[in-house]
Amino acid sequence: MSDADARKLIVLGSTGSIGVNTLNVVEHLRRTRAATIEVVGLAASRSSTKLIEQAKQHHVRHIAVADPAIADEVRAALPDAKVYVGDAAAETLVREVEATDVAAAVVGSAGLPATLAAVQLGRRVSLANKETLVAAGMLVTPLVREHGAQLLPVDSEHSAIFQCLAEHPRREVKRIVLTASGGPFRTADKTTIENATVEQALKHPTWTMGRKITIDSATMMNKALEIIEAHWLFGLAGEKIDVIVHPQSIVHSFVEFVDHNVLAQLGSPDMRGPIQYALTWPDRPVGCSEAMDWSALSQLTFEPPDLERFPALKLAYDVIDAGGTAGAVFNAANEAAVQAFLERQVRFGRIVELVTEALAAIEPEPVESLETILDADRKARAFVAQRIRTTPSAVS
Repeated sequence: MSDADARKLIVLGSTGSIGVNTLNVVEHLRRTRAATIEVVGLAASRSSTKLIEQAKQHHVRHIAVADPAIADEVRAALPDAKVYVGDAAAETLVREVEATDVAAAVVGSAGLPATLAAVQLGRRVSLANKETLVAAGMLVTPLVREHGAQLLPVDSEHSAIFQCLAEHPRREVKRIVLTASGGPFRTADKTTIENATVEQALKHPTWTMGRKITIDSATMMNKALEIIEAHWLFGLAGEKIDVIVHPQSIVHSFVEFVDHNVLAQLGSPDMRGPIQYALTWPDRPVGCSEAMDWSALSQLTFEPPDLERFPALKLAYDVIDAGGTAGAVFNAANEAAVQAFLERQVRFGRIVELVTEALAAIEPEPVESLETILDADRKARAFVAQRIRTTPSAVS
């Protein structure tokens, strides 16, 4: 890629694991001269020290932070920078700073307005924020077509499906299969899972991720979110999306076609691989992710998920069938329940129970605007908070 093709990138959630790896990939591409990507904006909600280091390393002069206290620290360290502050800071950054690309790596529904803004501006979006499509897929996907934006998946599973599908028409697809590591409780019995501690749930056997997504992996709620995301990303009905447990995390997902041939994408469990693919697609420059050591692979195993021990998976198909604001309720209830677990307010098994109760109690409504989605989000969080107050559960 020549300097004439240089792209300008905003990284939303720059201090999280995906954001950090995104900037590592950008530096690798610059160092190897495989691509010219200028980082023009950073957004983060915490870790001012890391944010300041990133801004200095990449010479960034436009920064968004939600917390005013962090903003003061950033201004003191970077007096020449323009700092956007508040809950709408990331969205304002996207709308005001000229960019060709946006890496959407903010965890949870907090990243929705800024990601939606990037789509409306016709940007190329490297999407690591699965909640955007879970909560607002029916809003986002038409806007992608209307504004000529691009959504490039960063989740390893969706990147794998994207690579395997290539230009194949959907009529040739029998099903897609998302692989799941099984998390830390893959072989645990139901009682152990329901009463797991925060420390146990945060010990993922394969991936190094943020706290929220690690808990989602332990409940397999992360896979449920990915089912819904795949529904919107690839335009497939729920019955064409399956999950299989693959503890080695080497096969990232696969596509079965109607002629019964299967294409799978394999790679080391290193998020820099799918991040680089999203940033450089359709090119494949030399990678910075860990290379596969085929000699070290003794076996690859697969097993069906146990829906009794991991009931979150079934909820995904219920959400797809319900439509409307069901995805927003599902996502928000899960975020609230996970946070309550991390704060030791509820036991681990209560997370999925609270999400199930929220879906049953809050009737889905047609999605007319972003405000409709945000209203459903607020209702779900309020419902979970009320349930926690009135039905406390013992915590280890």
